[in-house]
Amino acid sequence: MSQITQGRPRPETELSSVDRLSAAFESSARRWELIVYPSLFAFIILAAYGFYLVYSLARDVHYLAISVDANMTVLAGNMQSVSDNMNQLSGNVKTMTEQMDGINQNVKTLQPMLTNMSEMNRSMQHMTQSTGMMRNDMAVLNQNIGRPMSFMNGFMPW
Repeated sequence: MSQITQGRPRPETELSSVDRLSAAFESSARRWELIVYPSLFAFIILAAYGFYLVYSLARDVHYLAISVDANMTVLAGNMQSVSDNMNQLSGNVKTMTEQMDGINQNVKTLQPMLTNMSEMNRSMQHMTQSTGMMRNDMAVLNQNIGRPMSFMNGFMPW
C-alpha cells in the first residue's frame, strides 16, 4: 500500500489543504468585504447625488429656456419697434437732406443780395452825411431868416 499511496497524497493532508485554502479564502473574502461593501455603498450615494445634480441641472435649464423664450419674445417686439423707428428716422433724414439742399440754394441766392446790401449800406452812409449837411444848412437858414422874421412878426396882427 505504500506504493499506491506514494503517487497520491494522503486524505488527511488533502483535507487540511482544502481547509487551509477555505480559511485563506474566507479571510481574503472578509478583507474584500471590508473594502467592497463600503465602496459599493459610497458609489450608490455618489450615483444618487449625481442623478440629483443632473436632474436639478435639467430643471434649471428648462426654467432658463422658458425665461429666455419669454425675453426673446419681448426682444423681438422691441426690435420691431426699433426697425419702425429707424425707418421713420430714415425718412426724416431724407426730408432734412432735401431741405438742406433748398437752404443751400437759398444761400447761393443770398450771395448777390449781400453785395447789394453792402452797396445799400454805403448809400445809407452817404444819405446820413447828406442829411447832416442839410440839417446844418437848415440851421443856417433858420438863423438868417429867423431874425428878420421875428422883427416882422411884431408888426403882424396874429
